Amino acid sequence: MRAFIAIDIGKKDEIIKLMDEFKKIKGKFKLVEPENVHLTLKFLGEIGEDMIEKIKEAIEKSVEEITPFKASLSGLGVFPSMDYMRVLWIGFKDEGQTKKIAFHLEEELQKYGFKRERKFTPHITIARIKSKEGKEEIKKFIEKHKEKNFGEVECMKICLKKSILRPEGPIYETIEEIKL
Repeated sequence: MRAFIAIDIGKKDEIIKLMDEFKKIKGKFKLVEPENVHLTLKFLGEIGEDMIEKIKEAIEKSVEEITPFKASLSGLGVFPSMDYMRVLWIGFKDEGQTKKIAFHLEEELQKYGFKRERKFTPHITIARIKSKEGKEEIKKFIEKHKEKNFGEVECMKICLKKSILRPEGPIYETIEEIKL
């Protein structure tokens, strides 16, 4: 199964409004379904059923010292750059908890052969940009919303999720939940 570790964000009115406005741009992109909006802590790729318990233990160790926390969703940007846009994201700002969790996850999961990520930048992907079409319009859209606040999220748990890919978009299913 294709899997990842995440913090669910859930449907947020401010994000849905932003997506509705973004839909008006003439370009090739795929918006994330509002119910699928999340912060990815670690993409795992293909895993076997036999790895689930080990991954759950790695998550539990990674959050031992973390208590529930709030994060603000603010700012809009793109990866990797304004000249080569691939991902439209909303910033995820906390007091360092997600970076700490991601660091510990890397440490724990490396023991099971998972490749270490280069750098973790907390963000929420809201769209994948497929071409240069509409690039100038997208730049103006980002400029307009780059400082916008999209509310807060209460982080109470970390989820191990399964991603089922379909032509109309992925379905994410929670396999394990680890409470903070």
